[in-house]
Amino acid sequence: MPNARIEEGGKGGLSDEEALVEAGRPRRPIRARRKNVDGESADNNVDILDVAAQCFMEMGFQGTSIDDVARRLGATKGRIYHYYRSKTDLFFDVHREGMHRLNEAVCAAMETGGTGRETLRAMLEAHAITMLQNIAYLAVVVQGVHMHRLGATTLSQRQVLDEIMSIRRDFERLFMTVFQRGQADNSIRAENASIAVKGMLGAVNWTAVWYRPRPGETLLDKQKLASELATRQVEGVI
Repeated sequence: MPNARIEEGGKGGLSDEEALVEAGRPRRPIRARRKNVDGESADNNVDILDVAAQCFMEMGFQGTSIDDVARRLGATKGRIYHYYRSKTDLFFDVHREGMHRLNEAVCAAMETGGTGRETLRAMLEAHAITMLQNIAYLAVVVQGVHMHRLGATTLSQRQVLDEIMSIRRDFERLFMTVFQRGQADNSIRAENASIAVKGMLGAVNWTAVWYRPRPGETLLDKQKLASELATRQVEGVI
């Protein structure tokens, strides 16, 4: 879903750089939110997801327990179980949230206009900056893909993973659509769209494996890295 602030009036008065950063900025999940007697938000699961993503990134799915998440959160296990029946449910929701943030940023970049090549580069940069700003969530997304590939889950868990993989395929189709638009307007010369898109997304997704924020790293540093990642993929493939 494109970011509402960017959609309004084109980019809502933001520069291209500001719009890109805004698209990749961490969002507060709106799922599983309770209401108090006045109808206002009384509690939500954003803190749980943030801490769980960090734990899963650092210790992996197998190495993380609900106790670990609760301890780092400074809460009881009961608070987590209020939203999630199991560690697996929590892991899958972190995965969904990571994909939601990627989709939101990339869909916003699709509206920037320009040739297919220019739009594709904007989408790749939006993808990259979102990963850099939400690295724990996207590390969990990568873990989820590995779980699906290895089949290291129960039947019910695989059904959820199949749902998540469907979301990932829809995400990839966004890039395929713009790539083919670039082929049609002659801004992209590569013939095999599927291989090119998978290669570009694979390179950017690998950021979740090797990237960790450095001491003193600024938002500008992340912007430069995201721009470099996008540029290398576009220039190297198409």
